[in-house]
Amino acid sequence: MSKSIFYHAGCPVCVSAEHDIVNLIGQDQVDIVNIGEDRSRIGEAEAAGITSVPALVTPNGNVLHINFGASLADVKG
Repeated sequence: MSKSIFYHAGCPVCVSAEHDIVNLIGQDQVDIVNIGEDRSRIGEAEAAGITSVPALVTPNGNVLHINFGASLADVKG
């Protein structure tokens, strides 16, 4: 993976964190995934080790859980 991936669910906490991440590392260095809208990527997030959103997966695979918007279980419904 060459870019970070930022997963979120579209809640206000997540959107605020998205703006901060983009400002910190740059739009071209991060893929933004709203799993609230693109539910097909929930399995990908789980496989990466994400347990809550917002979360950032770094290019070397580290998962950084940022603040707390929602658990992945809540997002899955």
